Amino acid sequence: MSTFPDQFRLDGRTALVTGSGRGLGWEMARGLAEAGARVLLHGRSAERLAPRLAELRQAGFAADGLAFDMADREAMRAAVEKAGRIDVLVHNVGERDRRPFAEISSEDFARLVDVDLSAAHALVKAVVPAMLERGWGRLILVASIVADLAVPGAASYVAAKGGLTALARALAAEFGATGITANALSPGFFATETNAGLIASPQGEKQRLRCPAKRWADPGEIAGAAIFLASPAAAYVNGHTLVVDGGVSATYLA
Repeated sequence: MSTFPDQFRLDGRTALVTGSGRGLGWEMARGLAEAGARVLLHGRSAERLAPRLAELRQAGFAADGLAFDMADREAMRAAVEKAGRIDVLVHNVGERDRRPFAEISSEDFARLVDVDLSAAHALVKAVVPAMLERGWGRLILVASIVADLAVPGAASYVAAKGGLTALARALAAEFGATGITANALSPGFFATETNAGLIASPQGEKQRLRCPAKRWADPGEIAGAAIFLASPAAAYVNGHTLVVDGGVSATYLA
């Protein structure tokens, strides 16, 4: 008889985490591996994934790599087909364009939305048929608190992340009776490599003070939320956006 903690285990499952060579993607991938999943790391370059794969394998975890550009749909489909069984998809890849609205051309807007949102649709289409055959699957789309709390100078990013939360709800409605759940994961202020410059700036200090926790999150603090949404324990959590932001979105003023 399994105990309740066993409901958070992912033994026998395979999880693909896109954008998992560093940052939050890496932390979620490592957490899923520790929960028992075979992990598929993803990035544009196999060479950049190699050290991460070696780290997981040295720790005794099952891991393989998929290298493709999210903008190349044919390469995406070929990689997914070659990978075989995928039970959990964590779509984490995302680019950001930090410029005023007037400086973002229509072409630039469309390109970022393609990478951050349309690619998620294409990837889900690639993995869902096999999930439907097995009657089990987890779709986790990594959005951001800017999906609901907009900031200036990031119009395309805000639009794309808002689209991801809406897509998660649409997928939940579409597949709810099939054993597949779809949810969004919405991080707040995380101290990743990408945010290092921002953290050290006056704006970064304002964001730290804006958070009720009065700190930037350690990147590893995202892993528990991803494990939960991927696990059997979350079987009835569907169409939800799980916010991990230290209370930022729950407050009006710090």
